[in-house]
Amino acid sequence: MPAFTVVSDDLVHGEILPDAHVYEAGNVSPHLRWSGAPAGTKSYAITCFDPDAPTGSGWWHWVLADIPADVTELPRGAGSGDMEGLPKGALHGRNDYGTFDFGGAAPPPGPAHRYVFAVHALGVESIEVTPDQTAAVFSGTINHYALARAVLVAEYGVPDSAA
Repeated sequence: MPAFTVVSDDLVHGEILPDAHVYEAGNVSPHLRWSGAPAGTKSYAITCFDPDAPTGSGWWHWVLADIPADVTELPRGAGSGDMEGLPKGALHGRNDYGTFDFGGAAPPPGPAHRYVFAVHALGVESIEVTPDQTAAVFSGTINHYALARAVLVAEYGVPDSAA
């Protein structure tokens, strides 16, 4: 998959996820800004996925689609679920918490988990799914239409009290 660039005022690739983006601490979606998407990009989607969740299939923290192609930045807190801060037409899907917003990190005690924030450049204006579809349906549809992807990964862990 071709790549482009995503940066954040809140996150640093490969570093620790700040408490503001942890479920029990702040539960606020991070600022994201992207550039270099390929020609033919008609919309964007954003996902946050924890591949280390002990579920057998990871954990979807955020699924957001149908972001217009002329938008290249989301402010901190845009994923609150109230559509404030989101571009017109953007669509939150249901995350694995069962809510239509950004759900922060909440790993069980033990090794740190990776939180993969991805901005997907899509070749369609709308992925044409309904908000009540599962995050897996959103992700599969996003991947089907993806032209390129920009990724930022942060880690967060809760110390194992038994250690």
